[in-house]
Amino acid sequence: MGQLIILRHGETEWSRAGRHTGRTDLPLTARGEEQARALRGPLAGRRIIRTVCSPAERARRTAELAGLTVDEVDPDLWEWDYGGYEGITTAAIQEGRPGWFLWDDGVVPGDVEHPGESVEHVGERVDRVLARVGPDLDGGDVVLVAHGHVLRVLTARWLGLEPRLGRLFALDTGSLSTLDTEHGRPTIASWNEPAC
Repeated sequence: MGQLIILRHGETEWSRAGRHTGRTDLPLTARGEEQARALRGPLAGRRIIRTVCSPAERARRTAELAGLTVDEVDPDLWEWDYGGYEGITTAAIQEGRPGWFLWDDGVVPGDVEHPGESVEHVGERVDRVLARVGPDLDGGDVVLVAHGHVLRVLTARWLGLEPRLGRLFALDTGSLSTLDTEHGRPTIASWNEPAC
C-alpha cells in the first residue's frame, strides 16, 4: 500500500506576513520557489501514481517546481474560505475580537468572492478528496498539493478526528508530510518536514 503525501505550497507574500490567504491567488515568492524546488529530493524515488492539486496558482507552481505532473486539479483542495477575514492577520482580527481563534470561532461572511465557510464544511470537502484518492493508494503513493489549513483538516479526517482538531497539526510552507496506515489503521508517518 502506498502513502498519501501532502505538500503545502511554498511561501507567498501573505503567508510570510501571516495574512489569511484563502481564495486570493498569490504567486510564490523567490523563497517559495526555492522551497518548491527543494521538494524534488524527498520525492525522488517514490512510486507516485497520482498527483492532485488545488486550483490555486501557488499550489500548481509548487507541484511543477517539485517535478510533479498534476493529474487532476481538485476544487475541494482550495484553502479554507476565510470570508471577511481574507487577507487579515490573526493579530488584526483579535483587535476587534479579543481571543479570537480560527478553529473555535470561525470566520465572518465576506463578499461574493469570499463568502466564508465553517470548519465542518472544509471537513466535508476533504472527506470527498480522501474518498476519491483512497483506492489509488493500493497501487502506490498519491500526492496532494494544497494549503496549510485545508491539509490540517484533511489530516484530522484521515485519522478519524473531527475537522476542528486540525488545529493540532502545525504545517509550514514548503513542507512535506506523509500519511500512512499501520495494521490497517491510519497513522502519520512523517510530519511538517521542511524542504529546505
